Amino acid sequence: MSQANLPQANMRPTQDRALPSLADRYAATRSLMEGLLEPLSEADATIQSMEDASPAKWHAAHTTWFWETFLLRDHLPGYRLHDERWPFLFNSYYEAEGERILRRQRGLITRPTLAEVLDWRAHVDAAMQPLLEEEHLADLVELGIAHEQQHIELLLTDIKHALSKNPLGPAMWDKGPAKASPQEDGWIIHPGGVARVGHQSGGFAFDNEGPAHRVLLEPFALSRRLVTNGDWAQFIADGGYQDHRLWLSDAWAWLQRCNIDAPLYWRGEEHFTHAGWQVRDPDAPVSHISYYEADAFASWAGARLPTEFEWEAIARGQDTADSDQRFDAAAGNQLDGAAPPAPVGSGELFGDVWQFTRSAYLPYPRFQPAEGAVGEYNGKFMAGQWVLKGASCATVRGHSRASYRNFFYPQQRWQFTGLRLAKDI
Repeated sequence: MSQANLPQANMRPTQDRALPSLADRYAATRSLMEGLLEPLSEADATIQSMEDASPAKWHAAHTTWFWETFLLRDHLPGYRLHDERWPFLFNSYYEAEGERILRRQRGLITRPTLAEVLDWRAHVDAAMQPLLEEEHLADLVELGIAHEQQHIELLLTDIKHALSKNPLGPAMWDKGPAKASPQEDGWIIHPGGVARVGHQSGGFAFDNEGPAHRVLLEPFALSRRLVTNGDWAQFIADGGYQDHRLWLSDAWAWLQRCNIDAPLYWRGEEHFTHAGWQVRDPDAPVSHISYYEADAFASWAGARLPTEFEWEAIARGQDTADSDQRFDAAAGNQLDGAAPPAPVGSGELFGDVWQFTRSAYLPYPRFQPAEGAVGEYNGKFMAGQWVLKGASCATVRGHSRASYRNFFYPQQRWQFTGLRLAKDI
């Protein structure tokens, strides 16, 4: 199985190590996607287990459609589409790019085959080489790399959901997760004040990370560790899923309607992983929970979820009581190659699981979406969703940063989502 050498965000060059080139990062990202496809059969790669998820083959094809559409078609003179029928199959939600297959029908795309998709990827990779050297296209190439990294994470979480539906509990990899180590308790204290948030430095960022602006924070504290499986077991044992006082009204209705009584993938003392059913580690961070569950747990624990601005202020080390406290976005348990992702607890702010905040996903002051079809990337989804911060064990290392804003609907939990508590002081 291929092991891609992935770049890290904001790496500082040293005497014996230079920053990877744009072409190298493009190649590493494309290689990683293909490495993750290697353990899958044709059927594995085609199945779609729910509307929120997409087939693994579709992710491989959609990311290739992105490169062919927004780079090759628009910027390489004389380029002809590999197959003029395929944009209908592999456009996701770009209205400006015309009609497309319904999202819930992506699992019906039995043709092209996975082999044909891989041939298409190779064709596009070869055609992309001259464009990787064009300075005026660098920002668009950066967007394409970040877009494919997002779909690498989605491929991992979507195939996990699909395999979990098989009564045999098949494993994508044989190797199970490492044993977690107990993490340090305690709180990181922030005295409050004016903090500057949003993307502020050079380098790539998505449009929803800006513009940078000031917010006023009241004094608060953020837990040094993520909530664990053991913590969640106590919540269940104490009747957390039966106590309506802990739950928002919409959350309680969802709980009753869907008969939810534990995180996704829990079964007795086991949980489903990319290595099949495994005994659950009580010291590992809890994952695959919804915003509704995270909020209820925080209420039960006598705490709350942080706002996205509080989380970011801590991540940047702004005005913390410990002036030496700094967090590296490249640290923690994140995806380094084609290997099974699993939360194990690293003691870092980034990694293991995406962390829910209590912040609605809304535009920042003076936000303007980009022009053209790529302007549909983030802005049109700013309603009814919640911001998550950090990175997960399935996030390509180097993809996230303090200003990064992930977002999901409150009932969704097939991603590696968890929580870190906050409290007022």
